[in-house]
Amino acid sequence: MSNTITDSNFNFTGQKSVYKGKVRAVYNINDKELVMVATDRLSAFDVVMPKGIPFKGQILNQIATKFMAQTEDIVPNWLTATPDPNVAVGHLCTPFKVEMVIRGYMSGHAAREYKAGRRLLCGVAMPEGMKENDIFPSPIITPATKAEMGDHDEDISRKDIIKKGVVSEVDYLVLEEYTRKLFQRGTEIAASRGLILVDTKYEFGKTKEGKIVLIDEIHTPDSSRYFYADGYQDRQDRGEEQKQLSKEFVRQWLIANDFQGLEGQTVPFMSDEYITTVSERYIELYENIMGEKFVKADVSNIDKRIEDNVEAYLAK
Repeated sequence: MSNTITDSNFNFTGQKSVYKGKVRAVYNINDKELVMVATDRLSAFDVVMPKGIPFKGQILNQIATKFMAQTEDIVPNWLTATPDPNVAVGHLCTPFKVEMVIRGYMSGHAAREYKAGRRLLCGVAMPEGMKENDIFPSPIITPATKAEMGDHDEDISRKDIIKKGVVSEVDYLVLEEYTRKLFQRGTEIAASRGLILVDTKYEFGKTKEGKIVLIDEIHTPDSSRYFYADGYQDRQDRGEEQKQLSKEFVRQWLIANDFQGLEGQTVPFMSDEYITTVSERYIELYENIMGEKFVKADVSNIDKRIEDNVEAYLAK
């Protein structure tokens, strides 16, 4: 589809380097600030799908930046400006090579591990007698090592993170504290919109001054799983699947088409019709999570729009 941005090959004024992740590209400007471009790429099972999803980058960027504004009173973040619907600008940071995953419910990866008979996830015990999508007695933090593009993130325990020097013990305790604070705030915001924040991940970095800040995304459908609160307990009691808001619907479609990112598997063909339905679901996710109407940006020439808006910001 021509109305998407699936690659990011900008050369901004003052650009020193660029790092490309699965979905975002991060540009270093004069070793002072970072310009993060959210593309329309779709990643599932740590594999980037061959087609972009219209408006996905805008949706992720706007959810993340708005949630950062709603949590900056409890956890500092890297953000300083949003010059374009797909772009966030912030402080230059060195990212920690770990993703802080926190789970309030036994869903997704945790449920798959549980079904396989495992009761320990990242060194954290999961109680016996749980059903998929049951609430944990209290949220558990199950970190993952941060992967480069196309590689699988791997579960890792708090003990191993500190032992291997991935993060110092002093810094890791701050990451855990911030993770729990953000999850609590996210849970409260979700509840006000009739949703349950099931699980999510946060990423953090350290500024030149040594300050730990929240970076990347927060509470987006790519990084989080939401359930509809209405009828949750009834569905659990009846053993029914939960109504949810996340990109899990994409993962389930891929699984149904024999793809889980394993060696030798091929990404199934995604028709334009299917891509359109995915885009519509992302818009639905935005409107439910944010509690407001989604306004589509001009996508007639996304690359030029982004370049013009970022250059205008940098010129200031």
